Amino acid sequence: MIRLHRGLLFGSALLASLSWATERVSDVEPIKPELPIDRSTQRPLLGKPITPGILDRRAWSAGQPLSGLALPTPVLIAAGNTPGPTMCLTGAVHGDELNGVEIIRRIMFALDTENLTGTVIAVPIVNLYGFQRNSRYLPDRRDLNRYFPGNPTGSSAARIAHHFFQDVISHCHALIDIHTGSFHRTNLPQLRADLSNPKVAKLSQLFDNFVVLHSVGAVGTLRRAAVEAGIPTVTLEAGEPLYLQPEEVAQGVRGVLSAMRGFGLMGEYNKVASDQKVFFESIWLRADQSGVLFSEVKVGDSVKKGEILGSV
Repeated sequence: MIRLHRGLLFGSALLASLSWATERVSDVEPIKPELPIDRSTQRPLLGKPITPGILDRRAWSAGQPLSGLALPTPVLIAAGNTPGPTMCLTGAVHGDELNGVEIIRRIMFALDTENLTGTVIAVPIVNLYGFQRNSRYLPDRRDLNRYFPGNPTGSSAARIAHHFFQDVISHCHALIDIHTGSFHRTNLPQLRADLSNPKVAKLSQLFDNFVVLHSVGAVGTLRRAAVEAGIPTVTLEAGEPLYLQPEEVAQGVRGVLSAMRGFGLMGEYNKVASDQKVFFESIWLRADQSGVLFSEVKVGDSVKKGEILGSV
């Protein structure tokens, strides 16, 4: 028998937390990455230097995919006139996850490079092969988010992951990887972060009013591979696949912009006091008999021990 203590409903499949804490994140200081801010030291991105003061569009290609033809993937680069850190945004590592694509589009085309300090590199659709087919997977049905940091002599998924990690992710001083739930499941807008890593924990605190779930991440995920490479990374989960959901997109945009300000990308940063619900463990609650489940609670509701979540 599962005993549910106080928790929060994270997803439509009854993902709930066993242990929790509400932290008052006060006086959050901007993150100051240890990096050279002289642009002359920056490596070229995708074969060209980064030009300050403009929004640039380039194309990344993973060499030879299954079809034998390279498929160019758009990469957006917003570079401020003032040198500073580089933050990366990635979406649609799973090709059917659309909310992240729109979150990134709204952010990138709203940035004012005149007032930007540093650089934002964004890849709205990492898995363009899956995106074109409305599929979570690559054409050979491999999950790209289980092959990072990749292998130049491995499977097609491993090679794609390797080239993307080397060509794009290696330029990042921080990374926000945006996802949704999978297979028609919906996720409450939330962060997943390895809170045992101080730099990752600090990055997660910059997201105003976001639920945070501690998670190291599965081996092969982009987040885990980036953290192991020394790049503070969080996963932002919001909504469900195959749909564009305005409320989830809007909340994602607010969270990412808050993190960008805290990372020192948008000029002076005012200290904030933010409520964050921080969870350290989660489980799936599943019905013990067949039938149709009618939920009594909504995603994001707080629940207590003994409360009815739904009936079959």
